[in-house]
Amino acid sequence: MDHTQPSEFIENRTYDEIAVGDTATLTRTLRPEDIQMFAIMSGDINPAHVDPEYAHSSMFHEVIAHGMWGGALISTVLGTQFPGPGTIYIDQTLHFSRPVRVGDTLSVKVSCQRKFDHNRHMILDCICTNQDGHKVIAGTAEVLAPTEKIKRHKADLPEFRLAESRQQRYQHLLDLCKGLSAIPMAVAHPVDAESLKGALLARDEGLIHPFLVGPEDKIRALAEQEGLGLEGCRIINVAHFHAAAETAVALARSRKVEALMKGALHTDELMVEVVARDGLRTGRRISHVFLMDVPTYPRPLMITDAAVNVDPSLEDKVDIVQNAIDLAHMLKI
Repeated sequence: MDHTQPSEFIENRTYDEIAVGDTATLTRTLRPEDIQMFAIMSGDINPAHVDPEYAHSSMFHEVIAHGMWGGALISTVLGTQFPGPGTIYIDQTLHFSRPVRVGDTLSVKVSCQRKFDHNRHMILDCICTNQDGHKVIAGTAEVLAPTEKIKRHKADLPEFRLAESRQQRYQHLLDLCKGLSAIPMAVAHPVDAESLKGALLARDEGLIHPFLVGPEDKIRALAEQEGLGLEGCRIINVAHFHAAAETAVALARSRKVEALMKGALHTDELMVEVVARDGLRTGRRISHVFLMDVPTYPRPLMITDAAVNVDPSLEDKVDIVQNAIDLAHMLKI
């Protein structure tokens, strides 16, 4: 039998099997994802642990582990090895001597100090040292030790990975635009809160110079209602959404703007003007892409074409796929 392979079982040591002076050990190396998972699990988002910029200015000058990450390793020894399954925690004291940093390797040693036959309690010394032999955590645990032998197959835990948050993925897209000049963009009929806010947010991020094409009185009234500033925006006053779509496309055709954004009008109402003979036709088929942020997928997911080309030919599909590839390259996917 190969004793170098990890056991498939988890097994305890009963009260009678443990003598004063017996020990058990565990070794773990702290990874960045350990800190992140501990923060997610506990809700402890102290910036000393999760904010590198803040941590750099703190007394330790870098991100450090949550103190109870080391405490959890002690609990792991007690619950899985020494005494193991069937152990009941009664009390725990901990003293923290040094911070634990990413890359540090902790050696956890638990030793039986005293036994109490009348209630099967044990007092255990608990010490965590780092790779340099420095003590980082020390304390004492009191447990109720098991009296029955337990041996079970280890639980088959699910795999997990840490994915970027939606805000992090959004910030990644913004970071791709750093150093680029803002482009003029025509926003067709921005007379609802979401389309106007979207255009102004892009302005505030330095991405666009908005040309707001629509009824000026409605646009200004909406901005006042929502507490939005229209600084840096050019308003082109037209009466209704038909005129807004037509004017926005004309601005693009004359190269006064470099992009179009749909406001409070249907996609087909804008596309009618885009695909008109005097619109924005080119030698390539126009297509639509759903750019989706899916929590269980590590990158943006693109679905094409789901809106514009209902029954594309093979030649159309070549353009549809190439359009999606070009967009993916621009987004660094």
